[in-house]
Amino acid sequence: MEKIDNLDKKILNIIMNNARIPSKDVAVECGVSRAAIHQRIQRLIEMNVITGSGYNVDPKILGYNTCTYIGVSLEKGSMYREVVKQFENIPEVVECHYTTGPYSMLIKVYAQDNQHLMRLLNDKIQHIPGVTETETLISLEQSMNRQINIPVDDDHKI
Repeated sequence: MEKIDNLDKKILNIIMNNARIPSKDVAVECGVSRAAIHQRIQRLIEMNVITGSGYNVDPKILGYNTCTYIGVSLEKGSMYREVVKQFENIPEVVECHYTTGPYSMLIKVYAQDNQHLMRLLNDKIQHIPGVTETETLISLEQSMNRQINIPVDDDHKI
């Protein structure tokens, strides 16, 4: 795998803070040409350092006011992949992690309200074959949401 140097880290820090920043502005801030920025970003995409792009949509504006984390216990851990396929069919499930600890999986769900959440749990999530138990944790407030911040120095090797 190719190494990520300090210029790559600087570019990543800039575009993680503002994905819509023009390449010319990144070039000015980094002291290199726009072509160099474009080439670097393309290389970072090819290396799978940058894995996506898009817009962040505020779920509350769309009427999804309840953010919930649900610990999911499975009959057998090996059922994980099949259960993930079922979660992919539930649009309100926005994240899914296979975990260690008390749960086999941890999912993040957006619901319109508590009644909607209850329907999701009772009619969809708990009916998935292999799901034996769920524990629901409602987020009262999201205090922060950010990408990983990559220090631009030699002390932090990637």
